Amino acid sequence: MSLQDLLDALLTSLETGPLITATRHFDARPAVFAPFPSSLDPRLVEALRSRGVTQLYSHQARAFEIVAKGEHVVVVTPTASGKTLCYNLPVLQSLVQQPEARVLYLFPTKALAQDQLAELTELARTLPDMRMFTYDGDTPQDARRAVRGRANLVLTNPDMLHSGILPHHTKWLNLFQNLRYVVIDELHAYRGVFGSHLANVLRRLQRICRHYGSAPQFIMASATIANPRELAERLTGEPVAEVSESGAPTGDKTFICYNPPVVNPELGIRAPYLGEAATLASRFLKKKIATIVFCQSRLSTEVVLATVKTMVQDKTGDSGIVRGYRGGYLPLRRREVEQGLRAGEVLGVVATSALELGIDIGHLDVAVLAGFPGTIASLWQQAGRAGRRSGRSAAILVATSAPMDQYLVAHPDYLFGASPEHARINPENPFVLVNHLKCGAFELPFEAGEPFGGDVSAHLAALEEAGLLHRAGDRYHWTSETYPADHISLRTVTSDNFLVIDTTARDATQTKRRQIIAEVDWKSAFSMIYPKAIYMVESEPFEVQELHYREDEEKVAYVKRVVVDYFTDAISAKGVWILQRFARRDSRGLAAEQGEVLVAEKVVGFKKIKMGTLENVGSGDVELPQQEMQTTGVWLSFDPAVLARISPSREELVDGLRALTYVVHHLAPIFLLCDVRDVGAWLGDGRPAETGVVATRESTRARLLHADEFTPTIYLYDSQPGGVGLAERIFEVLPEILGHGLALLEACPCRSGCPSCVGPVNEVGRVAKSAARALLSEIVKPA
Repeated sequence: MSLQDLLDALLTSLETGPLITATRHFDARPAVFAPFPSSLDPRLVEALRSRGVTQLYSHQARAFEIVAKGEHVVVVTPTASGKTLCYNLPVLQSLVQQPEARVLYLFPTKALAQDQLAELTELARTLPDMRMFTYDGDTPQDARRAVRGRANLVLTNPDMLHSGILPHHTKWLNLFQNLRYVVIDELHAYRGVFGSHLANVLRRLQRICRHYGSAPQFIMASATIANPRELAERLTGEPVAEVSESGAPTGDKTFICYNPPVVNPELGIRAPYLGEAATLASRFLKKKIATIVFCQSRLSTEVVLATVKTMVQDKTGDSGIVRGYRGGYLPLRRREVEQGLRAGEVLGVVATSALELGIDIGHLDVAVLAGFPGTIASLWQQAGRAGRRSGRSAAILVATSAPMDQYLVAHPDYLFGASPEHARINPENPFVLVNHLKCGAFELPFEAGEPFGGDVSAHLAALEEAGLLHRAGDRYHWTSETYPADHISLRTVTSDNFLVIDTTARDATQTKRRQIIAEVDWKSAFSMIYPKAIYMVESEPFEVQELHYREDEEKVAYVKRVVVDYFTDAISAKGVWILQRFARRDSRGLAAEQGEVLVAEKVVGFKKIKMGTLENVGSGDVELPQQEMQTTGVWLSFDPAVLARISPSREELVDGLRALTYVVHHLAPIFLLCDVRDVGAWLGDGRPAETGVVATRESTRARLLHADEFTPTIYLYDSQPGGVGLAERIFEVLPEILGHGLALLEACPCRSGCPSCVGPVNEVGRVAKSAARALLSEIVKPA
């Protein structure tokens, strides 16, 4: 059965047809070609012809022309449109014609760097004196000196540039004295804290280049986002030209929105979306149609993978045609999966957004998206992994019960017509900036008044007062014995990762040995590898026996292989406290404030969830330290008179406010153009409390019910330390969010609440929806 036959069956089946809320067909589009530029070196022309490239796409030629004029450029075209050649051509031209030139490639992951090295090596195999090497954490120590001395093209990642190259710039004289180009691929990946860090790393890079007398040109490539030029200019601090008209051909694609069936009409509960996604994927895989399933978390990836494997295994029980791919897997396992996909030995893969980026994984025909990935940009990036430049492909969005997913599948015109999100960064975030000032001072003394993206004199003075810098004349020198870059992670609050070690592994002689099976970052560790947690690797379950996390010990989780029919999900306690108020706006029945908050979170227990049915089959307690961060937030407090008009029952009001918290939390990303996970939400007590004492939702509810003074407060906060501007934006558009929330509650057909509006009725209570609707009517209706 062909792909089109399967799609027709989905659309016409009495079982699945009614669940499809929208279908869009995108016709194939022919290529727009351009001749090779007349200035292109004949040797490079010959190398391209030997690979079957006889002319360029129009955007590739345009990018070459802009780079030849000495301008910085960002290329923004769809997945599989040939962006790689946009930077490889000018780079190879430079290296062929100027043997002393040096080039630096930056990729967000080591896997992408390895993938691009293979592509470059193939293209440049007939060109003279091409010395191209990766330089990252996997590069052996004995090879690093050779790379520093010999390479004229270095492929690395921001983390290695930050901690392994810039602090040791004296060992990289050839690179920094002759640096001609800096290539930054997957530019859209650098947003939020990661992008804010990269902007400061590039400031440090440019500082060192000026010291050695070079001024590199930036060539950048990005998937579609709303503000590529603005992001490129914020990251580099330079004016940047943009190329956004793609000349690449596209294949025929069908996009389907699928809403799981309602299994409990009274409670508005739908069939589990993970099970529906797994069932759809298995339909295609059973017919030997190459399929990728994208999941929103590492846990959901393992759950879907286990389900799909069960559905597609052959008579011998073999399900090896389907593999998993996510962060935390060891590099060797990930390379094995990538190679299997390219070779056609692996027919399907269940992955997190780790496979959104442009790693070559061969040809896939179908992409199943298990839930809206959080942004329109990611939606099209994931959908674009199916289908290349010709042939038919399909993408299926399987909606969760969350309000945002339900809104999108019910309003397909918004989904298909919405522009991609803005990528926001905040390089001046003091949590980020000060750390890079430390690194910059370690690398080269700061001159008094020297700009670093702006005036940093106050920060330098503060570091001097703290004893980390010494001012001699007009220069600030690093005085500490510590090596700052080694303690600063670009992606997480701390640089510590946990190793997951299997204590039940055995070698060929059946001798017990300890084997590293995965790696988990600090931020995720406490919610994934707490004692008694079930940690899965490619759907194989392991139970965590011990977790070592103290400062004076190695960060390790010891696990053993088990046979269980459930997985675990962490239960957290939280607290939010106001530290500083920046702005306030009073309106009818509502006071909204914006400022700085402290957020604390602690894993206190876990639930056992049965595979397949997703029933809760048990629980357990966990004792772990809490994690704290300072960030920016918005908090809403309500006029007591308005609350009294809604209901005399404090219990009903608390349920209504919990429902309202759910609504604004899940609707805010539509206005912010961000992922729902980028924003945190909490209903707490506005009265002063002992800072740092966290509570579960239940204990917070009890406090609200029994407190002498009833001061409920809804907190919305930026999920990144220091904030990246999301809280400020929430404060600006809060009236629109609240108005949209009222419209949602009035339009939702459920009686007492459901996951598509205020949350499951058994969590928020049977009067929660009506109370939330009445409260919104009071505060958003005209005076």
